[in-house]
Amino acid sequence: MHFHRDRGFVHPVPSEITPRAAYAGRRDWLRQVALAAAGTTLGSWAARDALAAAPPVGAPLPGARSTVAGAVTMEKPTSRQDATTYNNFYEFGTDKADPAANAHTLKTRPWTVAIEGEVKKPQTLDLDALMKLAPMEERIYRLRCVEGWSMVIPWVGWSLSNLIKAVEPTGNAKFVQFLTLADRAQMPGLRSSVLEWPYVEALRLDEAMHPLSMLAFGMYGEVLPRQNGAPLRLVVPWKYGFKSGKSIVRIRFLAQQPRTSWELAASSEYGFYSNVNPQVDHPRWSQATERRIGEDGLFARKRPTLMFNGYEPQVGQLYAGMDLKKFF
Repeated sequence: MHFHRDRGFVHPVPSEITPRAAYAGRRDWLRQVALAAAGTTLGSWAARDALAAAPPVGAPLPGARSTVAGAVTMEKPTSRQDATTYNNFYEFGTDKADPAANAHTLKTRPWTVAIEGEVKKPQTLDLDALMKLAPMEERIYRLRCVEGWSMVIPWVGWSLSNLIKAVEPTGNAKFVQFLTLADRAQMPGLRSSVLEWPYVEALRLDEAMHPLSMLAFGMYGEVLPRQNGAPLRLVVPWKYGFKSGKSIVRIRFLAQQPRTSWELAASSEYGFYSNVNPQVDHPRWSQATERRIGEDGLFARKRPTLMFNGYEPQVGQLYAGMDLKKFF
């Protein structure tokens, strides 16, 4: 496994900001597509069904612009090419290029997600039922990897809280655990012992209920590519990227804090919370700066890492009174 060490930074320049006119044009297009569909949801479910087991590249998945505070950044999005070819998805290999090369074996239909544990309405939902659960939104989030690199991704999906409210957690529920697909026939990376399988992540219930926590079904206005976690994945933008589990098949509501995959693999390096914090270094490299994918080169600029990945105004209150250096 290869990690990057970043040193130094310079401040962003105005050229990094997407021109307002260009961005507004994209928004108008998304709005028109969304309105042309059935309500504010994905539109024709029959058309979505036609995508079935092998959604073609470029299949549209429009969503209205999110109204959730902080859900849209005006930073320049990372190119789709970079975002779909530079990935961590160890089920398909540990090299950044492995997921794009190997994930074609992933079968995304049929797909179900079991919701169980401390809920009043445990159930198993298929992909169509999940996609219909709430109106789709496009949200442009920063993505910060613990390895020291970052992207800006336009996701399509809805707040995880919609699902949580639908299954009605009991008073005992304090944590939400996410288990991902582990199928050796589809995922060659499972032959590796780098992690225990299936991949497991978890959030505190109030973190999962926060409006910014998202279940994503698409990106760049299209169906989620396999190498990015199809057919649905978690997106928690103020935490390091490994907290956002891909290809989810089971969601459990628990009374006790569970151990996560990276905690089990290296508890001294990866804590349960894993909030983006430039003041808490990884034991083997600094977290004070990051490099934005797509800005590479011999003299690639470094930028300062933002507390909570820039979402401190929205999520800082979740950790009031906590020692953020201890609870990393």
